[in-house]
This record gives sequence, C-alpha cells and structure tokens, in this order.
Amino acid sequence: MGDTSELDRVIEEYHGADRAIIRGDSGPYKTLYSHRPDATLANPFGGVWRGWDEISPALDRAASAYREGELTTEQVAMHATQDLAYLVEIERITAKLPGSEDVAEVALRTTSILRREEGGWKVSHRHADPRVAMQPAESAPTILRS
Repeated sequence: MGDTSELDRVIEEYHGADRAIIRGDSGPYKTLYSHRPDATLANPFGGVWRGWDEISPALDRAASAYREGELTTEQVAMHATQDLAYLVEIERITAKLPGSEDVAEVALRTTSILRREEGGWKVSHRHADPRVAMQPAESAPTILRS
C-alpha cells in the first residue's frame, strides 16, 4: 500500500475514540464514523444499526453505558489497501456502569472496517461482541449443530 502514516494516525484517533466512549463521550466516534447510508454498527449491546440516523443515537447509548473507563487494545490482524482497511482486535475495558461505583471488566473481540472517503479515512463498519474466549461446541445453537 505504500505510506501508511495517514491510516496509522486515524487508527490512533480511533483508539482514542474508544477510550472516550467508555468515559461517556461519543463525540470523537461521531467525528471518525462514516455518515454514508451504507455504514453499519453492531455493538455489544445488540442490534445492527445502518446509516448515520441509526448509528449516531446508538453511539450515544453506548457512551451512556460507561464512565471512568480504561482501555487496552491488542491487534490480532490488520490489512489495508489504498482505500480500504480492516482491523481485528481484542479490547479490554474496565469501567463503571450506570448506577454502580463498582468497576466492571469486559473483553470484546472487534472487527472494524475503515475506508477512504472524501475528507479522509472513516469507520464504515464496527462489530464488537464479548465472545473472546473459545466456546465449547455444545454452546452453539441447535441449528448450527444439525
């Protein structure tokens, strides 16, 4: 792909947006997320959101679920072309949840797709779920075992 410095900078901003959202601030994510109608978000709270009109409030809801959060990120894989990149990462979060002073810990496996749009790189898809550890085959839904 050649020079990756611009993409590297955007990925650092993206990780900063992750840190901000677990501190209750969705603003940095909204700056980095694509506003195109085909952008998607599948966050660990369930649902799949498509288009900016659905993604924006979903980001606000996610930010309202955390406060005083800390984040570490482990990159599992990354690949980039001139106009498209994907990241597979494990995010480890510690944060306070609404109505509690206890610190909760969660690990998420995430897949993020970034694309070059007018104005630079934007997140066009993010999927995050808590299924980080291997699961026994018996835990798969019946339809998958048939």
